[in-house]
Amino acid sequence: MVECGDGVCTEKSGQRVNGMIKPKAVVAGGAGFLGFHMTKRLLDEGFEVYVIDNYETGTRRNTRDLAAMGGEIIVGDICEPLHIPGDIDYVVNLACPASPVDFDRVPFEIMRACSHGTHNLLDLARAHRATFLQASTSEVYGDPEVHPQQEDYCGNVNIAGPRAVYDEGKRYAETLCHTYRRHHSVDVRIARIFNTYGPRMRPDDGRVVSNFCVQALSGEPLTLYGGGEQTRSFCYCSDLIEGLYRLLVSGYSQPCNIGNPSEISVRELAETILEITGSSLELKVVPALHEDDPKRRRPDITRAREVLDWEPQVVLRDGLQETLKWFEEKLAE
Repeated sequence: MVECGDGVCTEKSGQRVNGMIKPKAVVAGGAGFLGFHMTKRLLDEGFEVYVIDNYETGTRRNTRDLAAMGGEIIVGDICEPLHIPGDIDYVVNLACPASPVDFDRVPFEIMRACSHGTHNLLDLARAHRATFLQASTSEVYGDPEVHPQQEDYCGNVNIAGPRAVYDEGKRYAETLCHTYRRHHSVDVRIARIFNTYGPRMRPDDGRVVSNFCVQALSGEPLTLYGGGEQTRSFCYCSDLIEGLYRLLVSGYSQPCNIGNPSEISVRELAETILEITGSSLELKVVPALHEDDPKRRRPDITRAREVLDWEPQVVLRDGLQETLKWFEEKLAE
């Protein structure tokens, strides 16, 4: 592990596979849920990978496991200038707190990660002539008035609401990507990620799947914020990572929705988890956590199908069973 508080680290020695130099990737936020899975995928594909994380929401368990797989860990903040010597082929930005509970807990950190952090990572990609992948979000559509959401829809975001620190932060990050592409010829990719779930989620991250899984396994009522009639489209992590990887190695530079077009209400999700766990717990309705909570969310993935030849494969029930196994292990600890 390299402690890198000022953003400067030493280069890992060059490695070859079957006589060929490994492609090198930098994954910001690699200690997080999606960051872990993306880093693992790159390592499995034969990449040399540097993981940058300040552990705001990432975990040391993830980086320990990634280090055991061959990842090089940098403890540092992307909001500080980054200097990584040697050749870099890909820069992947998955670094930003993304749960609704974080919007009130660390709002300024979220805005800095989306602005300063993305700026620094784009500078890194520019300096190394690397391909840059920005993890954007379905939140750029706000509480959408168009359904399902297509990439050319500009969204309906309340810039004065508590969710705006994330929504507008990600919109700004996308604009940075387009500007670097136009003015500095940086090769960019923009993935608009819809609700994703699976193993390595944190039990306390405040997202609906983790909330319901932990509550069901702990024998607590499942909390329905705002009644649970709002809809979401849940994509299992392995499907999401497949889409991200295909986008990364594609030549496509415009925003691309990566998500599951199968739509379900939050109440139906809770009932499905209770059915899988064989529980008869009650559903507890409480006020909405935030104003502007999107009423409906479903991606139009026509672009992903046509450009990436990608669509989700894992059905919700199967993915939830694997996710529940993960949380059972976490709670046993």
